[in-house]
Amino acid sequence: MRRLLPLFLLLVLSACAQHTPLPETPPTLQLPLQLHVQREQAGQTQDWLLVIQQEGAALRWSLMDPMGIPVARQLLTAQQWQNDGLLPPNPEARELFAALLFALTPAEQVPAHYPGAYWQQHGAQRWLRDGDETRWQVIYQQPENFQLKTQAADYRVEMLP
Repeated sequence: MRRLLPLFLLLVLSACAQHTPLPETPPTLQLPLQLHVQREQAGQTQDWLLVIQQEGAALRWSLMDPMGIPVARQLLTAQQWQNDGLLPPNPEARELFAALLFALTPAEQVPAHYPGAYWQQHGAQRWLRDGDETRWQVIYQQPENFQLKTQAADYRVEMLP
């Protein structure tokens, strides 16, 4: 039993270290936003509609399939995600939302909102690194149309009017 305790503590600490990077304060965005998100993974594509709204001090993220059925709903308050509604937790959606927040942050605001993160921007590309690996890569065609590469999947994102 004594030998398992250090292993358990190490696992707990490593789980805590694997948190999704979030800005210290939310960037200034023109809300509400409606985005068409196309997920590409293993040769399969999936289309979603994402709506981002300001709700008091929180940002509400609502991801829906083409039929309008909710896939994920989250509130971002004070650097913490909270479930919104009765949907089960969706770690992939939280990672997507955090990556999109990084991608949507105007270039001049990134240093102020992500001061502890290791990020780079070169031309029409932006990266956020996690240790030695790239966690997110954003390739902009235009500020509101971009490709987002995460460790789980690739996404094409277009702003809807």
